[in-house]
Amino acid sequence: MPSVDDILEHIGEFNFFQKQTFFLLALLSAAFTPIYVGIVFLAFTPDHRCLSPGVAELSRRCGWSLAEELNYTAPGPGAAGEASPHQCRRYEVDWNQSALSCADPLAGLAANRSHLPLGPCRHGWVYETPGSSIVTEFNLVCASSWMLDLFQSAVNVGFFIGSVGIGYIADRFGRKLCLLVTILINAASGLLLAVSPNYTWVLIFRLIQGLVSKAGWLIGYILITEFVGLSYRRTVGIVYQMAFTVGLLALVGVAYVLPHWRWLQLTVSLPNVFFLLYYWCIPESPRWLISQNKNAKAMRIIKHIAKKNGKPLPTSLQSLRPDEEADEKLNPSFLDLVRTPQIRKHTLILMYNWFTSSVLYQGLIMHMGLAGSNFYLDFFYSALVEFPAALLIILTIDRLGRRYPWAASNMVAGVACLASVFIPDDLRWLRVTVACLGRMGITMAYEMVCLVNAELYPTFIRNLGVLVCSSMCDIGGIITPFLVYRLTNVWHELPLLVFAVIGLVAGVLVLLLPETKGKALPETIDEAENMQRYICEGLRFSAVCITSSGSPFEEGRQTCVRLEGCTRE
Repeated sequence: MPSVDDILEHIGEFNFFQKQTFFLLALLSAAFTPIYVGIVFLAFTPDHRCLSPGVAELSRRCGWSLAEELNYTAPGPGAAGEASPHQCRRYEVDWNQSALSCADPLAGLAANRSHLPLGPCRHGWVYETPGSSIVTEFNLVCASSWMLDLFQSAVNVGFFIGSVGIGYIADRFGRKLCLLVTILINAASGLLLAVSPNYTWVLIFRLIQGLVSKAGWLIGYILITEFVGLSYRRTVGIVYQMAFTVGLLALVGVAYVLPHWRWLQLTVSLPNVFFLLYYWCIPESPRWLISQNKNAKAMRIIKHIAKKNGKPLPTSLQSLRPDEEADEKLNPSFLDLVRTPQIRKHTLILMYNWFTSSVLYQGLIMHMGLAGSNFYLDFFYSALVEFPAALLIILTIDRLGRRYPWAASNMVAGVACLASVFIPDDLRWLRVTVACLGRMGITMAYEMVCLVNAELYPTFIRNLGVLVCSSMCDIGGIITPFLVYRLTNVWHELPLLVFAVIGLVAGVLVLLLPETKGKALPETIDEAENMQRYICEGLRFSAVCITSSGSPFEEGRQTCVRLEGCTRE
């Protein structure tokens, strides 16, 4: 039976149909950005102080500037590393007293300000910002600051649950159906979040967005890799992720123009409504249909692709028959990810590398911070770092393969973290340079794990495999803030040591995976199991694997026969 890759060689591996589909799915990738990092703009915490009744009137009467008002009426700075007391505490003073002077209103109440009683901000806060955020609207500061942490954790919990659940549905009922369902739910929850009346509803709709949005992004990735030919697969995978970076840059501009969180949320949610038109633009994956023995439907789509590309479909390629290993439809199972030895090894290593990429990617940003005082420029510059990382991937993986650049990027990130520990603070330029190298390394690793993950699983569990493994990056996203801020309280450089160990271990584990450069996507379990090859006198041979029952990959003890003089690749 000819494979889909064989057919695409004749009807076009990346012609008009694939380019059109890629453009549409790249828009979906860019639109995922506000959900993944939108909290930076939706829930920013501006400088704030307690609202004290009477202070504003006294300030107007005395003609104070803002600095003078804070100096005369707010508690002074606290210990290093702590929030200023004026953000969460206020003097228990009746500011409406007529006896208060403009020169030093508290002098007549106590010789030393430290003797004045302090109390919580009973009347709310004053925020120093021209816009608004979830924090300013619902007062998620001081004793309620944990509610902001919960807001961010909710979307990561949604990512985790949705990746596993929707991954199973996509492999069971198809990529297109699942993609459209996630787009619909994402659009509805995003719009409802923009008009939520209180924090509880904001949290609920944020959780729902997490349940479907990341899964939809990954399904789009799987779809485009299944539509294109072998020689274009890695390029579209990388550029699909670069579309996310373009979304980062676009988000900065939109957030700058719309500093009010409700208008921003509404604006970034509207594109998902238009994505519902993809029902008429994007067909089901022929690879998935073949894996489900729906060969007639798969052939109709293949003919549609050939027509769109203006290429004839040879008669010899117009008949498909079911895969030899399955006479009935294959239903994906979580056990398929760990049932056979090679796929089990792939699953465990990929899960760890997803976790590593998330922890280091987010952790380095949190730990290093961004230089300068312009919030929007800081975010813009940090996004630009990701383009050189993608360029390095494109320049290396066709020459060196996937495995070595991926392992090297993890190790560069780990070494950069380790080196940062020993660079003195006065060499600021060197610390920033090393930190940028670390950020570039882990960005490369992040893009590589997504690329290779789809290449290591057979078709009928490919979507499930990618989504289950990538769910570990959501676990990393949940714990990273605690990892950074709690360990920093022990020793400022301790998180970097942890990141270094995690990154270096990930680099070593990557070397245990098979090389996927130049190999067709595996269609069946036995193809995925035999991806590890041997090099014998310059020629590559698959290992010969049989089981005690005599047929490949049935239950029983598996024996692999290795040819003499061969070295493992």
